[in-house]
Amino acid sequence: MIKFILPEEVLPLRSLVLRNGKPFDQCVFAGDVAYDTFHLGYVEHDKIKSIATFMRNDFFPDEGEGYQLRGMATHPDEGGKGYGAALINFAIEYLKEYRTDYLWCNARSTAASFYKKLGFTTDAPEFDIPGIGFHYEMKLNLKYNN
Repeated sequence: MIKFILPEEVLPLRSLVLRNGKPFDQCVFAGDVAYDTFHLGYVEHDKIKSIATFMRNDFFPDEGEGYQLRGMATHPDEGGKGYGAALINFAIEYLKEYRTDYLWCNARSTAASFYKKLGFTTDAPEFDIPGIGFHYEMKLNLKYNN
């Protein structure tokens, strides 16, 4: 089941999956508690299996209102079950209700094919985020899909 969750509830999976076990205080993102940020969790048997954070961020200012997907993570034992895709699809429908024009992310290179299957595209070259790894800037237009 997909639920809106609190900012602190994303930290265990962020630490485990995205930050190599760093302390939770080092896994907090600027904007986690902003009024227009929301966090989703895929919850099964009262355990959070997958997380995603969505922050208002007009990265492509000429293209309208944007949201950034950040901190997408699924527990290593739960991969391939569709939890991540379910979170993104839920967020897409939610953001369309608020007339958001696009959703974008810096996708890890290893996850780029996952995002492409969901309709995200990229025109930018691969880049390195020091200490985190290689990524692609990816975008999904929502205004054309309403």
